[in-house]
Amino acid sequence: MHILLTNDDGYNAPGIQTLYRALRSQTNHDISIVAPDGQRSATGHSITLFQPLFLTEHKLDGQQKGYAISGTPSDCVKLAIQGGVVAKPDLIISGINLGPNLGTDIFYSGTVSAAMEGVLLGVPALAVSLASYEFMSFEPAATYLAEQLDFIVQHNHKGLMNINIPGKPQVEWRGVKVTRLGKAVYENVFERRVNPHGITYYWQCGNLAQDLESDTDLRAIQEDFISITPMHSDLTDFACIKSWQPIFDHNNG
Repeated sequence: MHILLTNDDGYNAPGIQTLYRALRSQTNHDISIVAPDGQRSATGHSITLFQPLFLTEHKLDGQQKGYAISGTPSDCVKLAIQGGVVAKPDLIISGINLGPNLGTDIFYSGTVSAAMEGVLLGVPALAVSLASYEFMSFEPAATYLAEQLDFIVQHNHKGLMNINIPGKPQVEWRGVKVTRLGKAVYENVFERRVNPHGITYYWQCGNLAQDLESDTDLRAIQEDFISITPMHSDLTDFACIKSWQPIFDHNNG
């Protein structure tokens, strides 16, 4: 199996490099890396249309190659697959991200968007995040993923699995829960400031209100479980379709 690694933290970020080493040492899969050349967190599913994309090639210890791209995470996946930078992968893994990608935060996440881009292009994908900014060791998460990868892939049929792993030593993990996305609602505060040149600017901050119902990804991580959330790209509100169709069918009749 050929696996493409990408992320939004950058090609040299410890999360993706630790995962690469774990997969190379613990599996027999071919591994390529196509990732941004620097930090691209919270870029969502943006793509680059009006600027060129530059590639920097990196040597890997396998037969595959690595590339740092001057674009977004979604650019990386599109360029890798549609631009033929690497052979078409059988699986995309985006991560391991530093920090959680839980609940409605996934709409802003470059990590999840890169994985979703793979799904849109017909490649199953995993978005993997270490749900902490304080616990900086990616080894437990990378080892777990390498050990469980074939099992997860076997049950992931062309979709996206959003995986968040507790930011704690593995002995403190309590297990795995299959979850739904919770709601992470930010009460944003935009602090107005003026710089020494008299130019006004704003700094975004705010408090987070979390949906901690028992079946959510937010609750699973709070209770030290690995959270696995199956996702797909269809945002259609099917219940709304059922209520609206009769109205317009009647008007059209």
